[in-house]
Amino acid sequence: MIEGDTVRLLRECNAGIRMGVSTLDEVTPKVKSEALRAALEESRRKHGELGDDTHALLLEFGDDGKEPAPMAKAMSWMKTNVMLSVSEKDQTVADLITDGCNMGVKSLSRYLNQYGAADQRSKDIAKRLIDLETHLTDEVRPYL
Repeated sequence: MIEGDTVRLLRECNAGIRMGVSTLDEVTPKVKSEALRAALEESRRKHGELGDDTHALLLEFGDDGKEPAPMAKAMSWMKTNVMLSVSEKDQTVADLITDGCNMGVKSLSRYLNQYGAADQRSKDIAKRLIDLETHLTDEVRPYL
């Protein structure tokens, strides 16, 4: 049970990180504010590091990770591109990032509860990811 929950939690973290990195890569070039761009780039770097940690743990369990759900990825891509085509303002980017982070925190919290038998290392990664998402939300709030 522990190994199964551990792998499942790590897979969800891995998919969330991939989704976050993809979104950050997509919106950062549209940002006008240097301070906002720096915050997004720093978050991208931290997401990448956490992704490496997650992937290393998954490999210990003989697992390759999980791609984000195709429908979720497509919906995110559409929302991002539609909103940015209407308005390429930093406020729009901050709004998209805030929504994504809030969804991520909600999902990760659910997975922490659902996979309660997961080992402490995987729970720590999920908590670090929640903290990273919460911090990014705080960083972009002044641009809303």
